Amino acid sequence: MSLETRAWVQRSADGDPRLETLRLDAPRPDELVVRVVAAGVCHTDLMGPALGWLPAVYGHEGAGIVESVGARVTKVRPGDRVALTFGSCGTCANCHEGHPSHCANSAQLQFGGGRLDGSGTFLAAPGEPAVRGAFFQQSSFATHALATERNVVRVPDEFPLELAGPLGCGIQTGAGAVLNTLAVPAGARLAVFGVGSVGLSAVMAGRLSGCLQVIAVAVNPARLELARELGATHALDAREGGVVERIVGLTRGGATHSVETAGAQDTFRAAIECLRKRGVCGLATVPDLGRPFEYSPLPILMGRTVIGVLEGSSVPDTFIPRLMELQLAGRLPYERLVGWYGFDELPRALDDARSGRTIKPIVRIG
Repeated sequence: MSLETRAWVQRSADGDPRLETLRLDAPRPDELVVRVVAAGVCHTDLMGPALGWLPAVYGHEGAGIVESVGARVTKVRPGDRVALTFGSCGTCANCHEGHPSHCANSAQLQFGGGRLDGSGTFLAAPGEPAVRGAFFQQSSFATHALATERNVVRVPDEFPLELAGPLGCGIQTGAGAVLNTLAVPAGARLAVFGVGSVGLSAVMAGRLSGCLQVIAVAVNPARLELARELGATHALDAREGGVVERIVGLTRGGATHSVETAGAQDTFRAAIECLRKRGVCGLATVPDLGRPFEYSPLPILMGRTVIGVLEGSSVPDTFIPRLMELQLAGRLPYERLVGWYGFDELPRALDDARSGRTIKPIVRIG
């Protein structure tokens, strides 16, 4: 049976979302309904309108309580506390080989506006166009989310549920870039470009992995100071120029690893060029939504490696619980990045994320 839900619907590219009442489709055998308690705001939530993904309900860092489950769901049951993460099909070669973040159907599952078979999750009102849902197989800027068994992770009773949502994307992307994608070893020299939630998570992971140096690069002095407090050994203000030369000097020949999270052409180039030969750069984002720009491949030809970072190469069922344990132990204090908002304050939370006033907004929903 379908379910009535209150959801923030984005209907235009340049306006605020509107809180509306929608009907959420009944869960299929491999799906479940989650009453959303809180949802983090990620910069990917801001990209949808620019891509013409309208009308739609965004939100992909949800956490809540399972209300009902389909007939084939065995991982969770009603009443369980869960964090929501990215979708994966479970049937492609990469999923079978234990790499769900590189699912062959990832683009459709995160950005297709519905299920993998193309069906929608929000039911259209008579005479109205259907609202796109299933954003990252959740669309969690709503009182209820329809998820799949594959993209929920149980949250233990001792972990604060309202804090769990960002583990499903931003925190696991930054921490996973260092711990999984790059597998940065102890004694490495790591440069992190950008100190939003992804970059600061990479900084914290650099400390966890035992890096000899963790160099944070950004243009916001307050964020750079926070990066120092969270584990950076050096903090470089990019406005002062000479970033590549300064990193090469600090590291006595170049960083062994870098993570690029700022998404600007200058930082894209610097994250590669600051590496010593055989160094590895993880790209967690790209400039201008991936539009082409001029770049010489010579620094790569000289022996450097560039690798894309998708959801921190995470296997959510094992990596997210690991991150929870680290947070509870005080070793991954990402709660210091968080600003709290009420459900009716989502437009302000989006604006504060866009402007950088808040590193990681979390909206309390229910």
